[in-house]
Amino acid sequence: MANTKREKLFTEFPPVPTEKWEEVIAVDLKGADYERKLVWRTGEGFNVRPYYRAENLEGIKFLGSQAGEFPYVRGTRAHNRWHVHQTVTVECPKTANAEALKLLNAGVDSLGFEIVKEGFSAADLDQLLDGICVSAVSLAFSGKGMGDVAELVIAKLEKEGTAAEADVAFAIDPLVKGLSTKGDFCSPNGEKCFARIAALVRKTAAYKHIRVVTVSADIFSNAGSTIVEELAFALSAGNDYIARLTDAGLTVDEAARKLRFSFSVTSNYFMEIAKFRAARMLWANIVKAYNPEKHCAGKMMIHAATSKWNQTVYDPYVNMLRGTTEAMSAVIGGVRSLEVTPFDASFETPTEFSKRIARNVELLLKHESHFDQVVDPAGGSYYVENLTQSIASEAWKLFLEIEEKGGYAEAYKAGFIKERVEASAAAKDKNIATRRQTLLGANQFPNFTEVAPKEITAESVTRRQAEGNTLSPYRGAMAFEEMRLHVDRSGKQPKAFMLTCGNLAMARARAQFSCNFFACAGIRVQDNTFFKSIEEGVKAALESKAEIVVVCASDDDYAEAAPKVKELLGGKAILVVAGAPACAPELEAQGIKNFINVKSNVLETLKFYLKEMGI
Repeated sequence: MANTKREKLFTEFPPVPTEKWEEVIAVDLKGADYERKLVWRTGEGFNVRPYYRAENLEGIKFLGSQAGEFPYVRGTRAHNRWHVHQTVTVECPKTANAEALKLLNAGVDSLGFEIVKEGFSAADLDQLLDGICVSAVSLAFSGKGMGDVAELVIAKLEKEGTAAEADVAFAIDPLVKGLSTKGDFCSPNGEKCFARIAALVRKTAAYKHIRVVTVSADIFSNAGSTIVEELAFALSAGNDYIARLTDAGLTVDEAARKLRFSFSVTSNYFMEIAKFRAARMLWANIVKAYNPEKHCAGKMMIHAATSKWNQTVYDPYVNMLRGTTEAMSAVIGGVRSLEVTPFDASFETPTEFSKRIARNVELLLKHESHFDQVVDPAGGSYYVENLTQSIASEAWKLFLEIEEKGGYAEAYKAGFIKERVEASAAAKDKNIATRRQTLLGANQFPNFTEVAPKEITAESVTRRQAEGNTLSPYRGAMAFEEMRLHVDRSGKQPKAFMLTCGNLAMARARAQFSCNFFACAGIRVQDNTFFKSIEEGVKAALESKAEIVVVCASDDDYAEAAPKVKELLGGKAILVVAGAPACAPELEAQGIKNFINVKSNVLETLKFYLKEMGI
C-alpha cells in the first residue's frame, strides 16, 4: 500500500529536464552572463557549476565501489572510527608522560610525541611511556632524531613483546620535511638516509601497524598551496619513496605499507571532503602500477590536522569555529586520525583550556553527533562526487608533470615546488587584501573594540621569508594583523567618523561597509544613524575630533554632498567617499581623491590612511 502511494506521488510530480531549469535561470538572470554570475572559478584549476544533477555523474569511473574496496575512494575500512589525536611536546619525559596519561583519561586515543629533548635515550623513552598500554593507544613520534627514536621504540616494543600489536608511526620524512625546511636531505649523504629508512622497513616488516615514513603534506597547505597542489605533491613524494625503497630491494607491498600521509584540512568544507576521497583513489592506483601482491597495499593511511594557515590572532575564538568545520570535513572524508589545532596556537603555547576545547570538538562529533557511525556520508552526492573527480583529475595532471621532471626530489631541487606554492600563496594574499577571500576577524567583520593583548607579539604576526629553496609556513591574516598590531602599539587611537546623509538606506549600508573597512586596521569607528543636514553632520564630525570623515550617501547624492562636506571640513580631517559613484571624476577634479568600495585593495588602502595620519 505504501509503495502504491509513493508511486502515485511521483506521477504527480513529473521529472523536470535540465533544459527547463536552465530556461528559468536565464529568465532570473535578466540577460546577465551565466558564466560570470553563477560559475565558481576555483583556485584549484577547475570551475564549479551552480548545481548538479544525476546526469553529471556520467563518466565518473570510480562510482559503485564500497568502503574497503579498491580504489578506496569511499574509505579503506568498512567503518569510520577515527582516532582522536593530540600532541605532547617532550622536553622533560616525566612531565610529558603525566600530560599524556591525563589526555588518555580525557578521551584521546592517539598520542603524538614531539621530541625536542636533546639526546633522547632509552631511559627517557621508558619514562615517557610509563603506564601507557601501547596496545590500546595509537602513537606517533615526531621531532628531533627520528631515526634514532624509531630504533629505540622498536627495540622497546620487541623487548616487551608488543611490537606485533602496536600502532606506531614515525615522522621520518627527508623528502618533504627535509627538502622544504633545509633544502636538502636529512644528512650530507642523502642515500645513507634512505638506506636507514629501508633498514627500518625491513626491521618492521612483520609489524603491520608500524609506519616508518610520514609524508608531511600539511607543509604545503600551511605555506599557502592549493588543495590540488597539496595532494599532488604528497602523491609525488609518496611515489618517490616507493621508487627509492623498491630500488633498495624491498617489494612494493613492504614499502607502501610503511607510509603514512599527514594532511592539513582547511575551511573549504566540501572541497576538503573530496580531497581525502580523491587522495585514497589516486594513491591506490599509483601503488597498483607497481603490481603489488595485494590491492590492500595501496590503502592510504591518512592523518589530518586542522589548518594553521587560516587561524587569526585577533578575535581568536573564531578559530574554534574554523576547527569545528574543518574537523567535520576530515571525518566525513574518512581520515584515520585527526588533530584539531588549539585556537590559540598561532600566538601562544596552547593553554589547558584551548587544548580541552580542541579535543572536545572531536569527542562531540564522535559521541554526540555520531559521525563515526556512518561511512562516507557524502558518497552519492552529485556535487561531492564531481568535486572528487575534478580534484583527482587536476592533481593527477600535476603529478604527471612532476614525474616528467624526474620525480618529487628532482622537481623540488629545480625549484618547481617552491615556485608553485609561492604563486598560489601570492594569489591568496591578493584575494585576502581585496576581500575576495574572507578571514573573519582580520579582513572582514573585525571585533571593533578589540585591542591586542600582551600575548600577541610582533613575532606572532610577522611573516618569515623562506630562505633559499625552502618553504616557510605563515598565516593568511598576518599582513592585516601586523598592520593592526602596529596601530594598537602606537599609543594613538585614530578614529573614523561616519557622516550619513542623503538616501537613508544607502547611507546606512555604506556606513556599515565603511565601519568594517576601517576597523580592520584597528581604527576606531563612530557610526551614526543619519544626519538631517550636511552642516549638522560636519559639526558632529569636527566635535568628535576624528582624523577621517567618511561621507556615506547614495551615488546620486555625492555630486552635491561631497564637495559641501569638503568645504565645511576645511582640511581638518581626511575626507573619504564610500562608494564608486559615476561622478567620481568630477569630485576628483574638485580635490576629493579618496574613495573606498568593494573593489578596493583594503590592505593597501588602510596602510595609506595610516601613513597619512602619521602612524
